[in-house]
Amino acid sequence: MHIRTLKNIALVALLAFAGGWQPSIHAKEVAHGFHALPKQDQAMLDDVEKRTFEYFRDSANPASGQMPDHWPQQPHSDYFSSIASIGFGLTAYGIGVDRGWMTRQEAVKRTLTTLRFFHDAPLSDAVDAPGNHGFFYHFLDMRSGHRSGSQQLSELSSVDTSWLMMGVLFSESYYDRPNKDEKDIRRLADEIYRRVDWPWFTGGSPYIQGGWTPEHGYDFNYWRGFNEAMSVYILAIGSPTHPVEPAAWQRWTETYSRTWGEFQGQEYLGGHPSFWHQYNHVWIDFRGIQDDYMRAHGIDYFINSRRAALAQRQYAIHNPMQWTGYGATVWGLTASNGPRGDPLPGQPDPYANDSKEFFGYMARGASVRQVVDDGTIAPTAAVSSIAFAPEQVIPTIRDMEKRYGANVYTRYGFVDAFNPSFHFTDRPLHSGRVVPGLGWVDNEYLGIDQGPIVTMLENYRSDFVWRVMRRNPYIRAGLERAGFKGGWLDRH
Repeated sequence: MHIRTLKNIALVALLAFAGGWQPSIHAKEVAHGFHALPKQDQAMLDDVEKRTFEYFRDSANPASGQMPDHWPQQPHSDYFSSIASIGFGLTAYGIGVDRGWMTRQEAVKRTLTTLRFFHDAPLSDAVDAPGNHGFFYHFLDMRSGHRSGSQQLSELSSVDTSWLMMGVLFSESYYDRPNKDEKDIRRLADEIYRRVDWPWFTGGSPYIQGGWTPEHGYDFNYWRGFNEAMSVYILAIGSPTHPVEPAAWQRWTETYSRTWGEFQGQEYLGGHPSFWHQYNHVWIDFRGIQDDYMRAHGIDYFINSRRAALAQRQYAIHNPMQWTGYGATVWGLTASNGPRGDPLPGQPDPYANDSKEFFGYMARGASVRQVVDDGTIAPTAAVSSIAFAPEQVIPTIRDMEKRYGANVYTRYGFVDAFNPSFHFTDRPLHSGRVVPGLGWVDNEYLGIDQGPIVTMLENYRSDFVWRVMRRNPYIRAGLERAGFKGGWLDRH
């Protein structure tokens, strides 16, 4: 047996003995340790994580603590936040403190600013209110804090509010010192979460709705599995003030059979964009804990997400649509920007007759039921899978950085996306530019794609976010009421 494999197995055993995570059913599939890596790989991962952390530090509005949906802002573009990005950013602050990239005092000040903004935000049926019934609009104006004026379709979002709440609850559990400021953080965070009226967002149905607007009411896009909304139900079931009944989890999972299957040599519960398999794992340690569905299938959600990442990589190796650049170390499809821009008013669409279709912003992916692929690689799809499949992701990070250099790896880490198959110079672009010899390269970062990078890198390195969130009573309550058992849930 290779000496590194022996070291990795020993590390898994040591973590379990020391009270860390218990090896899951298939721990041998993921046994790997950061400190067993060559020094140059450790330095590389540290650099990626630090640069990505700096996105949240540098982009936040100091007056309200909001963090932008995309950044840097382009000329004539609107300046609005994403509440999901804010949830990731609140978590990134704790990582920054733990890594020594930000003082605890600065993180406390920033976190208080953000929590006070959401705590004091006027919630009502008004069309420009920041939120309603404890939920917040998907996009908020970065200056006024109101529902983003340019995004009239910006909905009151249950899933984006959930990711915001995960950052809020992380803050409540992380800032545990007895001084006044950290007590205030805990109080504000608790009140913000307790205010969310989860049953209201069902609209009287058995399921939680996706969105609501004052113009049109509920969107009737119910959350039924499998997708990124696991956190919605766990938070809703765990609420101490406005819970939904635990049976909601069984209703959520009852359609899982539609997406369980084999794809690219992996058998798993599928979801085509990578973020479906990543966002919930940012804050919840699913290693070794199982609900009824996963118990019946003999794995846990962590192993399921590992298999999804391996299947995406294998899809890129097979490259059925013959896109440029795809391979074992260039892969990753998720929600991201893309090259396609809108034609000028009154002008014909220059993309209309292409033999292969390109997209602008789109949830790309490849899985059991669906493939959406236009040749656009989103680095976050691979990088944020590092906790699931480090042995495949680390060479991917190394090769993408080496192959594409400063065109894709810049001040804040990897740009949101790039497309080596797109070389048109006479077409309107969604964002970014066309680099001769490389293809289309974005010039934006998206908070919801940066967030999983910094948090999942840290979870791979140290379990940091997972360890903090395992202390949160609401997360534990939601999981236990939903029927999860085993692993860290069995240790009190």
